[in-house]
Amino acid sequence: MKIIDKSGKRIDGKASEKEIKKELKETDPIIKNAEKGDHEELSPMDPPSGYDNERIIGIDYDNFHQSMKDLCDEHKNALAVCERFEKALQEFKTGGYYITKEINDSFNAFFVAFDENIMPHNRKEEKGLFPILHKKMLESGEHSEGEEKHTPVDLMEDEHIKMLQLATLSFNLLGLAMRLKEEGDIAMTFDLAYHKGLELVEMLKLHIFREDNTIFPLAQQLLTEEEFARFYNEEHH
Repeated sequence: MKIIDKSGKRIDGKASEKEIKKELKETDPIIKNAEKGDHEELSPMDPPSGYDNERIIGIDYDNFHQSMKDLCDEHKNALAVCERFEKALQEFKTGGYYITKEINDSFNAFFVAFDENIMPHNRKEEKGLFPILHKKMLESGEHSEGEEKHTPVDLMEDEHIKMLQLATLSFNLLGLAMRLKEEGDIAMTFDLAYHKGLELVEMLKLHIFREDNTIFPLAQQLLTEEEFARFYNEEHH
């Protein structure tokens, strides 16, 4: 495997799925700054389990602007690659951290897709959609309480950074383990790579869920046809 970055910081310890979701909730800038009401409703971006259907707007693909449809379609492709990566991680774990050709191909396919598809997708959102939507959310009151106001866009941008960090870390750990000689060091490094990979999968799936079911529907409600047209034209030039 080719190492894309040798500056990844070592992180000790393992994270369960429950711990990962707890960390996501605790570090959510929307949740931290929003005030609780009588029914503990913090914001549309605060589903208690991460996937609470009662607190989302819901996807309405057929009525989306074409630019939103394009982003949703790219999400579907990302989820397919993500599911293959998750399956490979589980097989990697149950097989005693032995990398078969199939597992290696799945790992490589995911990291190539992350670099060539997911990262450009994120940059497209950050450059075109997010600045407009952030402004619209501030104007419409769709933001946290307090002196420093945050919108769901802040959370999405923060998760883009965290996903890149996790992808770099898990990729580098896999590459490092292959160069180690002591069995104990190899097992420990592979185990850490496995857990960081699962953390990345969980964050990526939750991130896409939030965008499809909250961010994009909000954009559909708040952006004008002219603003959509400008974003769409930027996408295709």
